[in-house]
Amino acid sequence: MTTKPKAKKFRIRRGQPLAMGQPVDGEAVPTPPEPPEPERHLSSVQQPAQPAPAAEQPKASADIASPRQTAAESSIDTIRREGLTGRQLRMARRVAQKHGLSPTSDFDAVRLLRAKGIDPFQRANMLELVVPQDQTPAPTEQPVQLPQTVPVEKPQLPSTELSPAERRVQEISSIQRDIAKRRRRKSFALLSRLAFFVFLPTLLAGWYFFTVATPMYATKSEFLILEADAVGGSALGGLLSGTQFATNQDAIAVQSYLESRDAMLRLEQDIGFKAHFSQDWIDPIQRLEDGASDEAAYSIYKNNVKIGYDPTEGVIRMEVAAADPQVSAQFSQQLISYAEERVDDLSRRKREDQMKEARTSLEEAKRERREAQVRLVQLQEGTLLDPEGEIASIRALMNNVELQLQEKELQLQTMLNNSRPSKPRVDALRTEIRLLQAELEKQSNRLTHATNGDTSLAAKAAQIQIAQADLATADLFLQSALQNEKQTAQEANRQVRYLTTSVRPVPPDDPTYPRAFENTLLAFLIFSGVYLLISLTASILREQVST
Repeated sequence: MTTKPKAKKFRIRRGQPLAMGQPVDGEAVPTPPEPPEPERHLSSVQQPAQPAPAAEQPKASADIASPRQTAAESSIDTIRREGLTGRQLRMARRVAQKHGLSPTSDFDAVRLLRAKGIDPFQRANMLELVVPQDQTPAPTEQPVQLPQTVPVEKPQLPSTELSPAERRVQEISSIQRDIAKRRRRKSFALLSRLAFFVFLPTLLAGWYFFTVATPMYATKSEFLILEADAVGGSALGGLLSGTQFATNQDAIAVQSYLESRDAMLRLEQDIGFKAHFSQDWIDPIQRLEDGASDEAAYSIYKNNVKIGYDPTEGVIRMEVAAADPQVSAQFSQQLISYAEERVDDLSRRKREDQMKEARTSLEEAKRERREAQVRLVQLQEGTLLDPEGEIASIRALMNNVELQLQEKELQLQTMLNNSRPSKPRVDALRTEIRLLQAELEKQSNRLTHATNGDTSLAAKAAQIQIAQADLATADLFLQSALQNEKQTAQEANRQVRYLTTSVRPVPPDDPTYPRAFENTLLAFLIFSGVYLLISLTASILREQVST
């Protein structure tokens, strides 16, 4: 071992080796040959004196090992299994050389030191290896050549003091064990919570779906609500006719009706919905109790009757589940018949609402025409048959009288212009003129004045004309009402709806529900989600409270 010189120099002390034949534990042990001494480069380290050669002992046979050699090899194997470090073994060899021993190996040095009752790893023995240079080592005692009794000393235990590195390793190991312990405790608590809140409910749900739940048979059917072929009509109506948009509201109304309580009550009256689901062999969750209310029956109805409407295709899909396949198909057919009645009722109401106003208008036009015609007949019965002809004849007569009167007045004027007019002739002309004027006044009074409490001829003619005009107007109204009624009837006929069944209900062979695996998996996901939400909420609240 080479050491650089410092302020204070030290040297390594080595003890004198035992001479051959030195007793160990009261017996002489043959000393093996000493290994060659390594070269020393330190000038300050003194070489120890070589021991005197001991008396040569007779050599044992090379073929047969002695019991002591076998015991030594066994001790070395035991020491080898102790797991000593290289530093400890080197230190044990140096301590053995200090005490004058000549070991053949590091493990043999440990064996020899322990045989002499020396702890090779004791701290005092390690510190004695390095001494100041100015101190002279004490003279080594002469080895005892004769056998002697060595007192048995109490074996010394190894030191419990740890180096800082070993102490740090021990603390890290302790922290790691504590972390692992807490991790195992938290893992066990988490597993317990999962088992109680997730696995156990999922196991119960799976047990119910696989063993307890009564199999249900679902009958599927599909039907559409179509509109009658439109003839004429507007361009937009022709564009939308025959599509799902034309019957969208009717389909939604039918779907709502089939899902309503009214449909369930009709199904109960016609077939006996409650009686079927009140049978004893149905599991308690799906079974109706005896004398159950309509609310409980309606809840079972909603769970077993599923109706969906596809607005893109205009198809209504219905699925009816029951404990018996034949009963399921019967329920489905009965509900389809209810849907047909509802569609017919909606079409009839639409038709009646549209035709009601048209028919009311037609009846009003007929009544007004009848009244106008009656009034005209009554006027014609109270006067001449043809007032206009009578007035025309009176006017013609008055014109003739006026012409004669004008002619007689001219003759009278001519007669009066003579120097000697004929008096009788003049008197005759004057008489004729007076008579003509009286006739003209009489005919004029016939036209404009009432006689004997009756109206005049002109007034009667005017009333008759008004009555005729009213009758003509009533005829026009009647004609318009008839045309409107026909158009309304055609429009109502175009809006007639009818239900057609595209997929008829067929009784199934195998049960459709329950879907045990899917339902169990769904229950597991639901319980896991609920547990996750509760855990996150508790963690957030705990963090908020701690901060």
